[in-house]
Amino acid sequence: MSWSYVAPLRDMRFVIEQVLRAPAAWTDCPGHAELDADTAAAVLEQAARFAGDVLQPLDAAGDHAGCALAADGSVTTPPGFAAAYREFVAAGWPALAAPPEWGGQGLPLLVDCALREMVDACNHAWAMYPDLLHGAVETLAAHGSDMLKARYLPRLVSGEWLAAMALTEPQAGSDLGLLRTRAEPQADGSVRVSGSKIFISGGDHDLSDNIVHLVLCRLPDAGPGTRGLSLALVPKILPDGSRNAVHCDGVEKKMGIKGSATCAMRYDGATGWLIGQPGRGLAAMFVMMNSARLHVALQGLGHAEMAAQNALRYAFERRQMRAPGGAAEGADPIALHPAMRHVLLGLQAQVEAGRVVAYRAALALDLAAHHPDADTRAAAAARAALLTPLLKASLTRLGFDGASAALQVFGGYGYVHEYGIEQTLRDARIAMIYEGTNEIQAIDLVQRKLLGDGGAAFAALLAECRVEAAACTADARLVVYASALTRVCDQAERGAAALAALAADHADDAVLARAGDFLAGAWQLLQSWAFAASARAALAVRDEDPRWADAKLARMRYGVDWLLPPADIHWRTIADPTIDLPELTP
Repeated sequence: MSWSYVAPLRDMRFVIEQVLRAPAAWTDCPGHAELDADTAAAVLEQAARFAGDVLQPLDAAGDHAGCALAADGSVTTPPGFAAAYREFVAAGWPALAAPPEWGGQGLPLLVDCALREMVDACNHAWAMYPDLLHGAVETLAAHGSDMLKARYLPRLVSGEWLAAMALTEPQAGSDLGLLRTRAEPQADGSVRVSGSKIFISGGDHDLSDNIVHLVLCRLPDAGPGTRGLSLALVPKILPDGSRNAVHCDGVEKKMGIKGSATCAMRYDGATGWLIGQPGRGLAAMFVMMNSARLHVALQGLGHAEMAAQNALRYAFERRQMRAPGGAAEGADPIALHPAMRHVLLGLQAQVEAGRVVAYRAALALDLAAHHPDADTRAAAAARAALLTPLLKASLTRLGFDGASAALQVFGGYGYVHEYGIEQTLRDARIAMIYEGTNEIQAIDLVQRKLLGDGGAAFAALLAECRVEAAACTADARLVVYASALTRVCDQAERGAAALAALAADHADDAVLARAGDFLAGAWQLLQSWAFAASARAALAVRDEDPRWADAKLARMRYGVDWLLPPADIHWRTIADPTIDLPELTP
């Protein structure tokens, strides 16, 4: 069996057109009103060709070759990576969802997310280079000066230049308040940036002539902690064509995504310019971080899709033993055995539900940016903010756990390099760590997104889920989905109230001890909604293709019957105030 990728275009169109009804929402948004479903589908077909024909063949070779650091500090990417990037730029893919005023095509972020899912599935390491462009463009467009916008936005939008996000330092990982990198103001309005950063994806490479670094730093009069941080734009190549004092001191040898240059960077009085107000760098950087977290969630989704479809193909090729009800003699495909059906159906159901939720977040971001009604924009922004930590944590876990489950389908063959599942497993692991660890996503969800607004955004999500449950009660075939979704809504409502009560009692340790359970339970809620919405949409189009619709319904029913019940433990833990987290002793 050869490791390969078939873009799930039909399911993508199903989610976009039937489940979310995005084309109808686009008609309300200036700039998107002329986009129809067929045009969006044509864009995704071309994206699938690029991902499958150009990027996927480079994936295993890039993992084997890795990146090379020369004595002069320049980094060379694996063979074929730079040529693939030139093709990516020539086709206009970096500009897909970028603002037209800076040369972008202005298509919905939802379409761009489907593109990214395919690219991530086929070559996660290569995808790391252009993945930060959208966030860098958003950050610069929102906070940059007119001079910086004019100088850098057109070339970032086109993809001619790439970007890097420089946050982490050896002593400052998740705690950005410990950053030491300094920025000295100059008479001409620039700053001189000095310090070292680690784990900088794409800090140096040979894909583009210039790399625009967005660097968190401190001005001389900055106070301690995160309130004293500023954000500076520091290019590798200065406007006069000279090389800036930006140096790559090393490229990490990693467990996975070996074709991605993860660099240790040094800034020796490098020339830069502040983005936004002094001391407000973290607010500006979070524009880029929030975009990056959705993209990381799509990496997890891409890995899970790649693992699921290859495991399914292998399971129908590999014959071992006679399955119950199988052939009268000889061996059956392992796909017929109940143990393997559990693995494969579980993977498919989770991937398809995850796609619905991820695309729902992208649609919310489109409405937040483009809808003419202010209240609609605000509600959509709140929904996207709530979904972001849930997606980042849950889909990256699915990417890793799903790849591990898929490897089990391959048996011993899955453990050797020539079968691509072992690389998928290694590549997927990092997504649970970077752009804010999954544990930090749980804290963000509870402290900022649930308790921060008094539970308003979560209550709105529950209301939307209850509307879906009510819609499912109209069809006897969907009552099981309505019942499951209503049950989870009730659990989630009680869980949110329990955490609010603990917070009111200033039991901060107890709240944080339950943050991971709340994230897992809230993801159970979103999965239940996705199962129900997908089943209702599949029934609505069943006459067009009964075989496809019935298979979709079977996978969604598997999710309700087998995936949701075990997650009840999370809500029981949240609701029981007598459960304590013991102190840890060395």
